[in-house]
Amino acid sequence: MTSLRLSNDTLSDLPKHITRPTYDRAALTAGILHIGLGNFHRAHQSWYLHRLMQQGEAQDWAIIGAGVRDYDAAMRARLKAQDCLTTLIALSPDTTSAEVVGSMIDYLPIEADNGALIAAMARPEIRIVSMTVTEGGYYRDPVSGAFDDTHPDILHDIANPSTPRTVFGAIIAALALRRTAGVGPFSVQSCDNLQGNGDVTRQTVLGLARRSDPELASWIAAQCTFPNSMVDCIVPATGPAEIALAAEMGVADQAPVTHEPYRQWVIEDNFCAGRPDWDKVGATFTNQVHAYETMKIRILNAGHQVIANAGELLSCETIADCMLDPDIRAMFEKVETQEIAPYVSPVPGITADAYVALIADRFSNPAIHDTTRRVAFDGSSRHAGFILPILRDALAARGPVDGLALVEALWARMCAGLREDGTEIEANDPNWPQLQQAAQAARAAPEIWLAQSEYYGDLAQETQFADRFCHWHALIWSKGTREALRSYTAQI
Repeated sequence: MTSLRLSNDTLSDLPKHITRPTYDRAALTAGILHIGLGNFHRAHQSWYLHRLMQQGEAQDWAIIGAGVRDYDAAMRARLKAQDCLTTLIALSPDTTSAEVVGSMIDYLPIEADNGALIAAMARPEIRIVSMTVTEGGYYRDPVSGAFDDTHPDILHDIANPSTPRTVFGAIIAALALRRTAGVGPFSVQSCDNLQGNGDVTRQTVLGLARRSDPELASWIAAQCTFPNSMVDCIVPATGPAEIALAAEMGVADQAPVTHEPYRQWVIEDNFCAGRPDWDKVGATFTNQVHAYETMKIRILNAGHQVIANAGELLSCETIADCMLDPDIRAMFEKVETQEIAPYVSPVPGITADAYVALIADRFSNPAIHDTTRRVAFDGSSRHAGFILPILRDALAARGPVDGLALVEALWARMCAGLREDGTEIEANDPNWPQLQQAAQAARAAPEIWLAQSEYYGDLAQETQFADRFCHWHALIWSKGTREALRSYTAQI
């Protein structure tokens, strides 16, 4: 099939099996500015808004994209070249479908002082500033969760509030301009996988503002809102195979997004300047966001970490490959049902055990080429954020922690940098040099790994956990990952 270059001019000429916008994109006006235009945002929030626009609504809520890192410039160039359109490709085990999403109308230039970003957020029509900046991007202490005001980027923004480096400094600078101009506040909406992501965002914004302009911080605290939300859709990274798949379907898209045919978005209805009616296209507005996000983060996000390091060590390329491995899957099911689900309350419509079964099915989708490497990335944030809180709850309840200790031992072994077939595991964490040094030293003395208090806090003193960690760590190094998995799952 001949593929057409994606643009406004070619939308009407795309193959009929590709759904495309039915609304007039030229008539859209901005209402949302989103920072961090990765694949997840384009498959999730942008899609919900697109579907609402398809119904003739939310025409004044279009998205302006933005970024604050040098690498965002490449994505901007790709998307601007195709009029900020994105082809979404839904992958089921037996079907593939595509649609072009047009809810984004511009992408700001990437600037060191974030001048264009600040100016755009100061515009009165921007009523929501949303973001996907990764779980580790909120300047928090990994153990306590408190705002980290010692980070060099934060120190820069405190000293230079008009030329900030961070997303949060830019938000504060824009709000200062809005207050001076009498424009009013906007809502700040995190779409990252964090427990209480709105509360965490509020902590970071106010923590930084109080150090540079306490009066402005008081105004932000009184005027702005930070709605919590739970976001869910498995969205792999894009590479040559995904670009080729889009071309095979008839569209030449340099930044297509593949995704599973499942989405969920649960949102606290706390928007100070209005919002789109996302609930009309499947989102849920509720005051029980915490229960939904606990279920998702503990069973799905923690579940990813349960299997990813074992998968890396055993050379499983994708998460679906991990679930095909009988030893990894057996470990996943036992840890989830015995050591995670007991600390997850049901939500309307589904129990924790039923959600475990749903996640196992989603992880097993062979059409989703979600690499084990992507899921294992940034373990220093993801283990601290997803696994260790469950471990602490289990210890407090005097519940079993053997599987969780095994998960941590597998992470320590993975960070040593070699798979069991002898191939190298390339740097896969912002703190990789320190992690690798600790992992290699821990081979002879496992307690060295747990002594990383920036992640584990006082867990090294919890003998129930520390003893089992050392047991599994020694077994993995002496007899291998597979033997450790089988030993754990054989236990009654």
